[in-house]
This record gives sequence, C-alpha cells and structure tokens, in this order.
Amino acid sequence: MLVELRAENYAVIDHAIASFGPGLNLLTGETGAGKSILVDALALLMGGKSSAEVVRHGAEKAVVSCVFESTPGAEAILEENGIDAEGAEVILRREIFSNGKGRVFVNNQPAAVAVLKQLAPELALVHAQTETLSSFDPTQQRLLLDRFAGIPLDAVVGAHARWRAAQTRLNDLLQGEQDRLRMVDLWTYQRREIDSAQLVAGEDEALQTEKRVLANAEKLYASAMGAFEQLYEGDASAESSLRAAHRNVEELARFDARFTEAAQQLASARAITSDIAVALRDYAQGINASPERLAEIEDRLALLDRLKRKYGKTVAEVIAFGEDVARKLSEVEDRDEILKVLRAALEQASAEYRKAASALTVERQAAAQKLAKLAESQINSLAMKVRFHVVVTSTASPNADAANSASESGLVKGHGFSRANEGAIDGSGALAPEGHPDWTPAGWDEVQYLIATNPGEPLKPLIEIASGGELSRVLLALKVAVEQDPSKTNRNARKKTTPRTLVFDEIDIGIGGRAAEAVGQKLKALGRVQQVLCVTHLPQIAAFADQHLAVEKREKDGRTQTRIRVLDDRARTHEVARMLSGAKVTDTSLQHATQMIAASR
Repeated sequence: MLVELRAENYAVIDHAIASFGPGLNLLTGETGAGKSILVDALALLMGGKSSAEVVRHGAEKAVVSCVFESTPGAEAILEENGIDAEGAEVILRREIFSNGKGRVFVNNQPAAVAVLKQLAPELALVHAQTETLSSFDPTQQRLLLDRFAGIPLDAVVGAHARWRAAQTRLNDLLQGEQDRLRMVDLWTYQRREIDSAQLVAGEDEALQTEKRVLANAEKLYASAMGAFEQLYEGDASAESSLRAAHRNVEELARFDARFTEAAQQLASARAITSDIAVALRDYAQGINASPERLAEIEDRLALLDRLKRKYGKTVAEVIAFGEDVARKLSEVEDRDEILKVLRAALEQASAEYRKAASALTVERQAAAQKLAKLAESQINSLAMKVRFHVVVTSTASPNADAANSASESGLVKGHGFSRANEGAIDGSGALAPEGHPDWTPAGWDEVQYLIATNPGEPLKPLIEIASGGELSRVLLALKVAVEQDPSKTNRNARKKTTPRTLVFDEIDIGIGGRAAEAVGQKLKALGRVQQVLCVTHLPQIAAFADQHLAVEKREKDGRTQTRIRVLDDRARTHEVARMLSGAKVTDTSLQHATQMIAASR
C-alpha cells in the first residue's frame, strides 16, 4: 500500500504531501491544480523516464519521494540489489536536476533506475492519463491472462533453457566444423611434436639443477672434499677435536654430575659432524663431470624452451595444450558419434519443451474462456453492450490437437512447422536455433483481446477501439476481472494477486451518468481487495471514495502553489457539491451530494 507521496519543485508543484489510506483513494480538484502531475510523479518513482522539463521554473532540482508498505517480493528484490531493508516500509526518492541528470535512492541508499523498475510490479501499477491501449501489446495481454489464471511458468522456463542449451551445443559443433577441418593438419603436427617429446611435468626445473652441478663439477668436488677433510679426515679435523673434548668432559662428569649433560651434547655434536661429513663425501663421489651428459641436458632444455615458447609457459601447460589438441582431434574423428549424442539430447529437450508448452496452451485456453466471460460481464455492467473474446494463438505447436479448438469466449489456434523451419532441419530431424523462433521461456502462445462495442460489428483488436471513454472502461473492467475474481474455482489466481496499488488517472474521460456510477461501483469493489488511487472529475465517482483528497492551487508572491487536503465528511460533501454545480455551491447541490455519498455506502 502507498502510504505517502511527496513532490517538491516538480512541474507546477512547489511542495505537496499526500497521505493515502486503504481502499479507494480519490483525488479531485479544479483543472490544472496538479492532480495528474502527482500521478506522473508516482510513475517516475516506478522507474519512468525523467526529463529536465519537470523541474519547476527557477529551481535547481525536483524531488519526488514516496513510502510504500513492504512486501516479501520487494524485500527479496532489495536483498538481490544489496539494499538494506527499512523495517516494514520501502522508501523511494528520485531527484531530477535542471541539467537533466538525476539520482535515485531506495531506503536512503543510492540505487539505479533499474531497481525502481524491478520494484514497480510489487508496489504499484500506474495507468497515466496519456496511456492508451496501444501499449497493451500481445505480451502484456498474455501477462494479464497468466496473472488472472495464476499460471506458473517454471516448467516451461526450465524446459526452454534445456532446449536452448542443447541447441547451442549442437550448433557450436556444426558451425565450427569447417574451421576444425582446416585446423586438423596443424593439430596433428602439434600433437605429434608434443607427444614425441615425452614430457614429464617439472622436468625442466630438475634438469636446470643438474646442469648447474655439471657445469661446476670441479668446484663442487673440491668444496665437498675440503669440507669433508676439515670435519672428519684431517689431523686437526672437527671430529677429532670433538672426540678428545668428549673424553675429557666424560672424565669430569665421573666426579661432578653437572658435566653429564655437556658430555651428552658433545656426543650429539660429534654424531652430527660425522653424518654431515659422510654426506659430503658421498656427494663428491657422486659428481660425474661428464661433458656428454652436460650436452645432453642442454639439448633437452633447448627442446623444452622451444615447446614452451609455442604452447605454454611451463612444461605442465605444454602437456595440457597437447591434451586439448588430442581432444579436438578426437572430436573430429568421432564427429558422427558426437553429433548423434547431441542430436538425441536436442530431440529429448525439444520433446520436453513441446510437452510443457502444450500443457501451458491448454491452461491458457481454459483461462481465456473464463476471463473473456468475466470481462464481458464486467464491461457490460459499465453501461456498455459488447462482445469480448480472448484469442490464444499457438504459433509453433507441432501437435495442436488441443490447441485447434475454438470457442465463443476463448479461441485457440495451432500451427505446425512453417516452411521457414524446413530449411533448418538436418538429417536427424533436429532444428537449428533459428528453427523455432516462436519458442520462448513463456511458451509459444500469443494472446490477443478482441471486442465488438456495438451489435452487428465484427470483433476487433482492443487497440482499435476509438472512444477514449470505452478504452477507460474496458481497462477498468479487465483490472477488476483479474484482480477481483469472484470465481470460487480460481483460488490459485487469487492467492497470486500481488497486494500492489492500482492507480487510474482520469479513467472517467468520455463517460457520465449511469456509466460513471457503474465505474464508481467497480472502483469501490476493487478497493475492497487492494488499494486504489484514482483522479476523477465526476461527482458520481467521487461519492464512492473511502478517502477523499482535494488538490488545490493558489497564488502567492506571483507563483502558483499546490496544496493537498484530506477531506472530512463535511468538506467531502462540499467538494462533491462543487463538482455537481460548479463554482457556486447551492443548497440543492449540497443536498444532492449528501444523498449520493449516502447511497454509495
């Protein structure tokens, strides 16, 4: 529910605050007071396009903001976008500067306009005064039908994703086949070169170490044997000195226990010295100053360097490159088998999609009949006499037995593969991605609403209705049919109704009298299940308000100022009387207004 709407330096509004309540909220006032401007401000907060022209003359920026009660869906969207929740409320603010730039804040945190567009379906649906049913395209008509029926799309979405992935894998192989064939000779040479090297991961490092040893063999032998002599073999070797010292300290320990530990430490040092000396001797004896081995190592390292320059920075990368080349060659050699597997996977995914999309078509067919019947009843209760059909066209179903049936209230047409598809079918019967352009995550159906507004006239698409009043009433009737379905069998759809705010700007254009009263009744009924905001000029509609707000303008210091008041019962009666009689309110108009308000209750 929309709790509050604020506008500052927006169009002709200097500063205005509107507080709303549950049910039907009606905004009335003189022409030009700013009623529709408030609706435009709300549309801006729902992600609408901004312009520097909305900034009030002389101001640096315009600011519009609102407060909505939060919903679980809105909280999930905020979490996905990294925006902290603000308790049970969602606060939206948008600033538009005179240079055309702007900023968006959600819960006082910087955000993008895209976040507002994501939140809009959860918070409010705005039908601005300038909106016509030309924007009510087949996609929107399908969405309205799905919303009415509460049809889940999970199965079709998943099946479409699997089918698309299978198509992509097959096409990647088919489209890349020519390039692969041109590369076969190169890949064969690369694999042979790498395989013939018989590489071992890490061998280059080991060979570099061995090369350093061989290149410095004499120096290393002399150092190792010199250290061995000093530690063990020489007359004054460290081992001889430690042995003598150890005997003396042992003699001391016989008489004084304080030297026992020192004797043990000397014994340990003597053992370590012996071990090191033996290791040095063995190392020196193992040095093989072989020029042949050195040349062999240098040749091997040169080969490894050449391969690394071509195929990778390390021997491990060269090995991985060789394995990848071998895999590519295997794919070329095993092309027929791989294509067979991929085509089978595509056929299975296609069958799963056909099954899910066909089931969705049947559901939409049944829902179309119910919606058409209910919408026709709702429209005719608004002082019209129409015939209304919902046409579901299955554009790509290969088996349209269920989809070929048609009824007076819901029509479904099915088609097989088109001629355009035949060229995309390969020998396996699989289709390339362009083979099914009508397969979408929402199924293969197109939904269109047809109406005949006068007896004897043919059914025409909704967008071809000429009368603005008829457009408004049809739109309201559809919304009432979808949002307030009285059918006891459509509980699933009612459970899926989003508790968002519905906004209608001057839905009463082109109507009056009995039709206006019927519109007021529909708005009142819709307000019982969710919040409704409506701008109106008709007293027959204003009388049904649960909360009545008057938008007034006045002049101060040469500038227009706008004020919004929530009317009490007395002020509300006076406003309805003004709408009945014009500028001068009479006793008769007051009495009539009182009767209208009482009757609306």
